[in-house]
Amino acid sequence: MQVTMNGRTALITGGSQGLGYAMAKRFLESGAQVAILARRQDVLEAARSELEAGSGGRVVAHACDVSDPAQIEHAHAAVVADLGPVDILVNNAGQASTAAFEDVTDAMWQADLDLKLFAAIRLSRLVLPGMKERRFGRIINLLATAAKAPPANSAPTSVSRAAGLALTKVLANEAAPHNVLVNALLIGLIKSEQVKRWWQASDTNHSLEAHTTMVGKNLPMGRMGEAEECANLACFLASEQGSYVTGCAINMDGGMSPVP
Repeated sequence: MQVTMNGRTALITGGSQGLGYAMAKRFLESGAQVAILARRQDVLEAARSELEAGSGGRVVAHACDVSDPAQIEHAHAAVVADLGPVDILVNNAGQASTAAFEDVTDAMWQADLDLKLFAAIRLSRLVLPGMKERRFGRIINLLATAAKAPPANSAPTSVSRAAGLALTKVLANEAAPHNVLVNALLIGLIKSEQVKRWWQASDTNHSLEAHTTMVGKNLPMGRMGEAEECANLACFLASEQGSYVTGCAINMDGGMSPVP
């Protein structure tokens, strides 16, 4: 199947590394132009240079802390000025924040909700009117399997991600008549910057490669997922070929989640 995104503009938060970078690369290969957002301008510029050199496509990079409403508005305006209206929004920014419920402070709750839930709300609110007017749009929310099956000691992340799942369904139902499709990918154990941070914080003497191999053996598929595998599915959902898929929460976890 030829997946086509020719002439489309995609905005990806958390786009400088890991899953966001892999999606940006895949979108470019399929013909889109891409804006990547992240907090660190130096890392963004390095990613932009690599992406442009590898694809020949157009990439812009804007530093943005998506937990800050003013920075979101500024970055969106800059992307539109650079590339035109956003056709595809990928809400990918976020990192795991977990503790026992009684240890989670109000500040931790608010920071997690701002980073994961409200960033998606605010960006979706900015791009949705134009998508509806042009009768084409795609919004993809990167969540976690804990959104469906939250274990103990998984707040605040599991709660924020569950709210993101509800947001996905609300937006999908409201936007479907306008050919704006909204889906979520629920990430399990996929090789990413977050997995790298967990490895760095662990006491293991194993290399990152050995660590991911050992952990992956405990999964139903016997391995961790690759960022490129997530990017392939995101690309399909964002393309013309994913034209009848909306309101779905798809597990990207190699069969790990007890909830389908």
